[in-house]
Amino acid sequence: MGKEDPAGPAFWEKRYREQFMPWDAGRVPGMTHAFITSLAPRSRVLIPGCGSAYEARAFAEAGHDVIAVDFSAAAIEAARGVLGEWAHCLKHGDFFTMDFGSPFDVVYERAFLCALPRRLWPSYAPRVADVLRPEGALAGFFFWDDSERGPPFGLKPGELEALLDGAFKRSVDVAVTDSIPVFQGKERWQVWLRNPGYRPA
Repeated sequence: MGKEDPAGPAFWEKRYREQFMPWDAGRVPGMTHAFITSLAPRSRVLIPGCGSAYEARAFAEAGHDVIAVDFSAAAIEAARGVLGEWAHCLKHGDFFTMDFGSPFDVVYERAFLCALPRRLWPSYAPRVADVLRPEGALAGFFFWDDSERGPPFGLKPGELEALLDGAFKRSVDVAVTDSIPVFQGKERWQVWLRNPGYRPA
């Protein structure tokens, strides 16, 4: 599939154009549906690395205020077809540099952290904390794997805690029962709440 760096859009452009997307479930996971129904009405939700944006549609259909971001033009193109009348939720750009305006109630994690090369992981928690309101939720699926290869780049034991502790406190941690094959047996649904006293550097 070439030697492009997954830190840049060219890597993902090629995979979407060639329809090589083993991470794309083509559906919304059951735990996501349950989480969506638990939210306060019209919650403000950000989905970084949204890909085909099935979850963005589910959040929007439930009445939430969604922004779905991807830096791959091909991913945005695929997402437009999925979102239909909610395509206005899409933003083409880099999650780490975009100005989103007011803070979010939720940042939804689905195969975004594990798509980032590990050298970029230290930037993840500060950026998520920066766009969330105090006690806002980082919620979604996190992937563990001992392999050094990727993507997906798997977490090792203790790594997620090291990344998020200080900015966040974990409130939910449960096994996932409907994973797609690439994540089978290696992911957990977790919710982390932004510490109200956290101040980005």
